[in-house]
Amino acid sequence: MRFKNTTETRIVPSIYMILVAAFVTNIFVNVELMNTDPENPVKLSHFFPNLILLAFGIYFHRIGQLFEFDSDGETLNFKNNGLFFSKFMEYRVKRAEFPKTKLLDFKVSDYGFYCTLKIYITSRRKKGPRSYRFNITFLGGKKKKGMIESLNKVLEKNKLIS
Repeated sequence: MRFKNTTETRIVPSIYMILVAAFVTNIFVNVELMNTDPENPVKLSHFFPNLILLAFGIYFHRIGQLFEFDSDGETLNFKNNGLFFSKFMEYRVKRAEFPKTKLLDFKVSDYGFYCTLKIYITSRRKKGPRSYRFNITFLGGKKKKGMIESLNKVLEKNKLIS
């Protein structure tokens, strides 16, 4: 099984632009308020919308990642990549590629607004299992179920071999 979540993540760059535009607009409004009425100082409540926009911006920057999964062949491939500049360069890249026999376990954590996949593999260099965490927030339901079924099949085959 091979897939990407490109269709689900198309809206994220637009959200970035809207958040930046609203942030800059609110700053200009606050500067204009300071210049027009010197007796009435600018309060924290004037900057509250900027704080909310900044929180949303950090949230979308954190979850806005492209996820690729490939279980065809003898290896498992996982990859996270940033979205905003992904057409020009790879940044915030997290990648794991290993033989299927090394997969020990996986865990999907879904918090409603943030979803992660944590995989555990065997490693010759490190004692105990090695773990990788991937952001799968923008992965659709069918793709998420298909990935979980695929990983469960790999785990069943690994248990039969052991």
